[in-house]
Amino acid sequence: MSDSGGSSQPGDTMRERVDESRRKLWILMEANRWGVAGGILLAFFLSLVILGILDPSPLQQSIATSDPIDTAFQGFIGAIITGVTLVVTLNQLVLSQELGPVGDQRSRMKGAMEFRQDVEELLDVPTAPPEPASFMEALMNETEDRAEALADAVEESRDEELKEEIRSYVDGLAENANTVSERLKEKQFGTFDLLSAILNFNYSWKIFLARKIRNEHADALTDEVDEAFDDIIECLEFFGPSREHFKTLYFQWELVNLSRSMLYTSIPALVVAVAMILYYDARAVPGYTFAISNDVLVVSLATTIAVVPFVILLSYILRIATVAKRTLSIGPFILRETARNDELE
Repeated sequence: MSDSGGSSQPGDTMRERVDESRRKLWILMEANRWGVAGGILLAFFLSLVILGILDPSPLQQSIATSDPIDTAFQGFIGAIITGVTLVVTLNQLVLSQELGPVGDQRSRMKGAMEFRQDVEELLDVPTAPPEPASFMEALMNETEDRAEALADAVEESRDEELKEEIRSYVDGLAENANTVSERLKEKQFGTFDLLSAILNFNYSWKIFLARKIRNEHADALTDEVDEAFDDIIECLEFFGPSREHFKTLYFQWELVNLSRSMLYTSIPALVVAVAMILYYDARAVPGYTFAISNDVLVVSLATTIAVVPFVILLSYILRIATVAKRTLSIGPFILRETARNDELE
């Protein structure tokens, strides 16, 4: 859709707004984190096996003349212990947001209740839904209703260009809001599906476009249309802090899951690393499996197990960093490039 100023509207969904392939974005954000880690570990193991096959000097010969196994796994032990320390730091970071004197907790509670009361006034309901998905769905439905009210308010205008622009704006907003609302149904907090749905509502652009249309046609707007624009912008302004609040809570949730996952995997990784230093002897595993030397398979598998905590950290941070990068701004600021060609007067 194009507005009167020559602006080209960016896509509504996260996929449409970024210049990256669908597969890459799915891996970075949508895919199960354990699945991503498993894929990376499989590729890592196969790479080591292939390198072991192509190595002109057999592993047993290398071990006889030097100690590559001991050197490598000593490094892994230090890295794993450092990783556990990082886990403790992450937990402290998450807990620091929750711990504090009663005055701070009371201020947080007061702020949360005031925001809910403002939303209830906006929605004209006695009590706003307590579940994040239902809460955001209610905002989506209210936005859609107010968009239709704007379209009805401008029907009597004689300015055909204004009517066409508003109808195009309303259709795009209502379609996006309805799509997100459908995706939010029965979504549980703690899963990325909830955050993924609300990230697909391009509220920043919709605030900008509503203000732009209203300001460019200020002389032609009736009081009813002007008030309808105010209503839509007000509703969209509530979506921004709501999304940021649930995004922050999700990040805290993910950091806790990351900490637990690293703790669960660090013990077996540490055991394998120590065992390879103390007990491994390439001469104790002679022979071949599927035409591959057993010592290559054993060392490759042990090395893969030793890097599991790091790969788990990588898979979680990839999603958190990607979401954070795509949602740095709040309000009508568009950080990514758009095809705008209008000029400032």
